Amino acid sequence: MQLGSLAFVFTVALFSTHAFADPLQKSEDIVKFFDAASEFGPSRGICVGTEEECNSKNKQAPAKKTSLDMLINFGLDSAELDATARAELDEFAKALKDSRLSTLNFVVEGHTDASGSADYNEGLSERRARSVTTFLTSNGIDPARIKATGLGEAKPRNPNPFDPVNRRVEMRIRTE
Repeated sequence: MQLGSLAFVFTVALFSTHAFADPLQKSEDIVKFFDAASEFGPSRGICVGTEEECNSKNKQAPAKKTSLDMLINFGLDSAELDATARAELDEFAKALKDSRLSTLNFVVEGHTDASGSADYNEGLSERRARSVTTFLTSNGIDPARIKATGLGEAKPRNPNPFDPVNRRVEMRIRTE
């Protein structure tokens, strides 16, 4: 009986670990998201019609998201990519090689929680962003297409400044 229980625990652990390392986003989903998001273009504020018509059109147009949550998270005081992050970034690299995204450039934004000083967190967030860009360039992505930047603890995902979910990297379309 103990052998059967041990086999069950091993099987659960094996499949749990495998599932944990599988990417949440597949490259085709990433391509579709950023391909659609890239169509927003810079607005010039031109509208043909009456002031009332133009105002109503502007109110109806929801802002398009230009970043995708790929769950590239980090441990406390770490810029190392774990298995889950590497699996997500493999899919992101595949997506960037797709012809539909070949003209887009991206900003890789590093973030931290509030542990540590503001100066330290700024540096840590930059190391996190560079960790991701290094991974992407080692997987065939042109370094000119990706720019690393650190934002420290300035833009938390969760209002609790110490929440581990704030230790992350996000990828956005570069519009500059």
